[in-house]
Amino acid sequence: MKQIILLLLSFIFITSCNQTSVKKSPKMDVVNTHVNPFIGTGGHGHTYPGATVPFGMLQVSPLNGITDWDWCSGYHYSDSIAVGFSHLSLSGTGIGDLADVIFMPVNKEVDITVTPKNRDSLNYKSAYSHNNETASPGYYQVYLEDHDINVELTTALRTAYHKYTFKTNDPQTVVVDLGFGINWDKATESSITVEDDYTISGYRFSTGWAKNQKVFFVAQFSKPITKHNLVSDSQTIEGLIAKGEKTATQLFFDSKEDTELYAKVALSSVSVANAKDNLETDGFKFEDVKLAAENTWNAALSKIKVETPIDSLKTIFYTAMYHTQLAPVTFSDKNGQFRKENDSIETATNYTAYSTLSLWDTFRAEHPLLTLIAPDKVSDITNSMLAYYDTKKILPVWTLYGNETNTMTGYHSIPVIVEAYLKGIDGFDAEKAYEAMKTTMMQDERGLKFYKEFGYIPYELLDESVTITLEYAYNDWCVAQMAKALGKTEDYNYFLNRSKAYQYLFDPETGFMRGKAEDGKSWHTPFDPKYSNHREHTDYTEGNAWQHSWFVPHNVEDFITLHGSNEVFTGRLEQLFTESSEITGTNTSADISGLIGQYAHGNEPSHHIAYMFNAANKPWRTQYWSRHILDTQYNTTPNGLSGNEDCGQMSAWYALSSIGLYPMNPASTVYEIGSPIFEKATLSISEDKTFVIEAEHVSAQNIYIQSATLNGELFNQSSISHETIKHGGTLHFVMGDTPNKSWGINKNNKR
Repeated sequence: MKQIILLLLSFIFITSCNQTSVKKSPKMDVVNTHVNPFIGTGGHGHTYPGATVPFGMLQVSPLNGITDWDWCSGYHYSDSIAVGFSHLSLSGTGIGDLADVIFMPVNKEVDITVTPKNRDSLNYKSAYSHNNETASPGYYQVYLEDHDINVELTTALRTAYHKYTFKTNDPQTVVVDLGFGINWDKATESSITVEDDYTISGYRFSTGWAKNQKVFFVAQFSKPITKHNLVSDSQTIEGLIAKGEKTATQLFFDSKEDTELYAKVALSSVSVANAKDNLETDGFKFEDVKLAAENTWNAALSKIKVETPIDSLKTIFYTAMYHTQLAPVTFSDKNGQFRKENDSIETATNYTAYSTLSLWDTFRAEHPLLTLIAPDKVSDITNSMLAYYDTKKILPVWTLYGNETNTMTGYHSIPVIVEAYLKGIDGFDAEKAYEAMKTTMMQDERGLKFYKEFGYIPYELLDESVTITLEYAYNDWCVAQMAKALGKTEDYNYFLNRSKAYQYLFDPETGFMRGKAEDGKSWHTPFDPKYSNHREHTDYTEGNAWQHSWFVPHNVEDFITLHGSNEVFTGRLEQLFTESSEITGTNTSADISGLIGQYAHGNEPSHHIAYMFNAANKPWRTQYWSRHILDTQYNTTPNGLSGNEDCGQMSAWYALSSIGLYPMNPASTVYEIGSPIFEKATLSISEDKTFVIEAEHVSAQNIYIQSATLNGELFNQSSISHETIKHGGTLHFVMGDTPNKSWGINKNNKR
């Protein structure tokens, strides 16, 4: 009996030790598994499913080969034809470009002399099915039905890796097409050189959204090239080099040894020599590169860890975090060099140069998010913008592959720089940055001449005058804050006064911002606040008066005063969300999407509006509407975004709002508090410091904050500073299903 008892006690002891061991070493959540790169590839999301790493130089992704708005990234989920796999892709933009250096594995010889005009003329295209297509961070796979080839893609920072698995005994060939283009892109000059049995190189110059795009490449294969066909402008070329406007090659490989063929590709904006320097030299270790990409993504995505029993919320959140780190993209080569649009070669010293800066969109939430999850990238992005400033003495508006596209309104590189400086991010020359901002806002281009002369932009003198005036007013406020921080009092007063330009355009009778004439008195008539005319003969950019009358994020208190009272202001805010969603006009903007009343979440000008209730002493309405947007404008399907992703902004809104924070005025360094949807969110501030946001009792019904504590002390304000978050701690909310109308009403709120 004693032996039985001893055996039983031993079993209990061993079991308890095992349990203790498990508690000490909990299984780590691999957050990669929650990401679905197909979210946003349907509808108007304009994202791509291909492989890249965080802020990577390459985005190797499938191409459908269609020129159309919903194929701006080169891919749309509604399609089932592939024409190849390109190495540069745009994530969620409203204009299409890139899709450069197309590779397509084929199991037969094809006629590549056919001039590619559209995908129907491409005899190497193939059907595929979503049933045999997968994507995860750093990896993409698809089976090409017409060629019986399985394609797998992965990438390092500056090198893409391809793995093609052919059917046994099938010919193994690869078509490389530098002539075919989609959307705005058009090849102007290209060249392919067969360098040796394993290597090809070349370049592709093109014009489009980026007017002077120059891409140099090198590709190495795991097997020797046994034969090649070269074509230039529909003519077969003998020898090893093809040059022309449109060039292509078909490469043939020995299929006897095995069914797998590997390729690795590197690019450069500078030269073939730099592309070779960028090319990884450690063989064709596809699985190792894939694992490294996965690990890199897992670390990047884990900068914010969320806890919830609802898997779909994790999928939406981590996919949003994934999309926010696809752009900006690395642009400088391994040796630091990169090409500017004037063809000068710059060397990034002690920083990485970035391009694809969709600043009209991303200054709102994408860049503020990066100050939390990737502050090391922020100074590099700032230095990149200052390098562009050196070219034209104007800060960039929207840079694509080193080119200024001048797309959209305002100069929103300014709030990005000011936010970085005021949040204590160093690594750039603050005095030079200030000089760049001041010089930019004092020049005469893009309506600034009229803005300086009248204090606003008269509608007769420039289209989109209301939007541009409001955005310049905000840019001025940001310059003023930088001037103040640097002790430039005269400049501070000048730009602060100019930042009140919104006052000229506010019509107290209607409550809208309206186009005003040169006389300073007459409004633009007739006036219909629901009227939209896309990008021409209009006072508003990609929207109407309902959506654009709220952009005064820098002085909401004065904006409320213009309305007359908190009640009038919040009444009009409520009407924005409850008004009918009719958009009038014959040329309405397709960007007006994701409508809740007249609120349009599918386009960026609406993104801050729900948080304005906080400043009007109704934070529970911010909680209600921000949660409503979270619940209705995002889902886990390919149509899971309500508008263009726009290089991370649509997803950044979700990533921040879902943890209960939003930068209504990014350069203020303050986050408005909304309605957190996760039980717990942990922000990694540094290796040994975290900021935790807890939402006790949170649920689909419990969306209202009942009370809050910060590090155990009572917290009763509807905003929180970046400085507070940076020091670490715990912000604890208690949630309920009815508003607590006394919480967050704090006159000493630091906004």
